[in-house]
Amino acid sequence: MSSGNDCQPQTLTKPALGEGEAAELVDRVFGLKVSWIRSLPSYDDQNFHVRVSAEGADEYVLKITNSEDSQEPDLIEAQTQAMMFLCAEGFPSATPYLTKDGNIMSLESGGTRPGSKKYMVRLLTYLPGTPVAKITTNAQILYEIGRLAASVDKVLSEKFQHPSVKSLHRGQFIWNLANVPLLDQYIHALGQNKYRAVVEQVIEQFKGKVIPKLSSFRACINHGDLNDHNILVDSSSASLENPQYRVSGILDFSDMSYGYYVFEVAIAIMYMMIESPDPLSVGGHVLAGFESILPLTAEERGALFLLVSGRFAQSLVIAAHTALLYPENKEYLTITAKTGWKHLMTMFEVGQEAVEKTWFETAQAYTYHAPA
Repeated sequence: MSSGNDCQPQTLTKPALGEGEAAELVDRVFGLKVSWIRSLPSYDDQNFHVRVSAEGADEYVLKITNSEDSQEPDLIEAQTQAMMFLCAEGFPSATPYLTKDGNIMSLESGGTRPGSKKYMVRLLTYLPGTPVAKITTNAQILYEIGRLAASVDKVLSEKFQHPSVKSLHRGQFIWNLANVPLLDQYIHALGQNKYRAVVEQVIEQFKGKVIPKLSSFRACINHGDLNDHNILVDSSSASLENPQYRVSGILDFSDMSYGYYVFEVAIAIMYMMIESPDPLSVGGHVLAGFESILPLTAEERGALFLLVSGRFAQSLVIAAHTALLYPENKEYLTITAKTGWKHLMTMFEVGQEAVEKTWFETAQAYTYHAPA
């Protein structure tokens, strides 16, 4: 859900190629003939699922990056190299199909008119599976997602080396969880209602209780967007009553940046809450999985409630702001808002102490027995 490399989402231009133009692009840039193409929903890039008449792996995702992020080739290079690195490390992430010139990406014009914006284009392997948003989550997959969040950040932070990695220091990036205070400039998009008051409360508490503690958190590279649409799963058991899932795909590395380990678990908890009929119980299972790889410190645990609340605020405020700019994409932009507001309000009604008690007691129970 990237919105550029700074705190100005309004400067971005989402690509708007037709299916015919996209198919021609695949032929011209990658030398592959498209036999079938379908547009995929996206936040501010443009994605197409394509099938080509080539031998071997014949399904891909054509990813056309928005005009603003396309001006950051080092950043896209870092994201793509990270995907390739994770795949080599055994994670189910996509890898790029090289252009006819042997590159992992190409800067292409978005139209034939003079002054047409240029967009960075990549062709990525298509990953099979069902988005977590489309299944009924259970304790087992929530635990696995927690393990995934910790494992991805740990291996990236400890082993990933590439000259472009420095581009992941994105100080004013609006989706970095450290930048919740930047929401002040977009909060007008909410209008005047009870929701706005809660978001203002989140921002003020974040400024006072989280920002001063950032230096005590352990730094790492964050994937930054392990949401319920960016994690694919398949079923590893035939039981309909108690299905067992495994992660089959990790999508969308466009929000990668330097951050902190605790950010990743907070982001995962928040997005797993979205689809759950019992959202307040979700956090403990995700946390248990995360801490099986990387136990949090007392300071990191103490910030978890406000970090989860902060991600709710980011998602809801930025979506409202972006929907004003791109009303034609409002349905996709406000997916989280359908239940997000309700969950954020519930968190604050129940209160930090009670929510943390639920999370920490659930996580603690995993030390006595294996995950379900």
